[in-house]
Amino acid sequence: MKPVRSLARVMLSGIFVVSGARGLQNPGQLASTAKPVTDRLAPLIENTMPGVPTDTESLVRINSAVQLGAGLMLATGRFSRPAALLLAGTLLPTTAAGHPFWSNDDPATRTSNQVHFMKNLGLLGGLLLAAADTEGRPGLRWRAGHRVGHSRRSVRRAVRTARREARIAVRSAATARRIPG
Repeated sequence: MKPVRSLARVMLSGIFVVSGARGLQNPGQLASTAKPVTDRLAPLIENTMPGVPTDTESLVRINSAVQLGAGLMLATGRFSRPAALLLAGTLLPTTAAGHPFWSNDDPATRTSNQVHFMKNLGLLGGLLLAAADTEGRPGLRWRAGHRVGHSRRSVRRAVRTARREARIAVRSAATARRIPG
């Protein structure tokens, strides 16, 4: 199953690596499309992270850099789960800015944007699956539950052993009292 996972990750990450590289090379091209979304996000960014630049071109560069880096991490299998979550986070504003079919009057443009919007939703679903994929290894939830169960069994075993030892000690003390001398 490992080759299938590896191939799927490479295929899923390809669009992000390419679009991230393009966005870093020419952020001005994407800035006009991203402006409506970045204008709405800028006050939120300023309030939560005061040092982060909020101009449209800088935000496009940051988004592109994250897509390129996380796309490469996903493709190589390094930190693939956090990388998939990062890519999912970058996909949301990209989709809202790039494919606002709800604001198109032209039926052909509206249909095209709807198709791309739905495609991005499919990519988002794939990224969420990649973020949840433990590669057949137990996840953190299972490991924690397993540790708790193991600890409970160990404590029960220790309590039984302590009781048994206490009974033996009581019997030994009683026997020792009966022996003269």
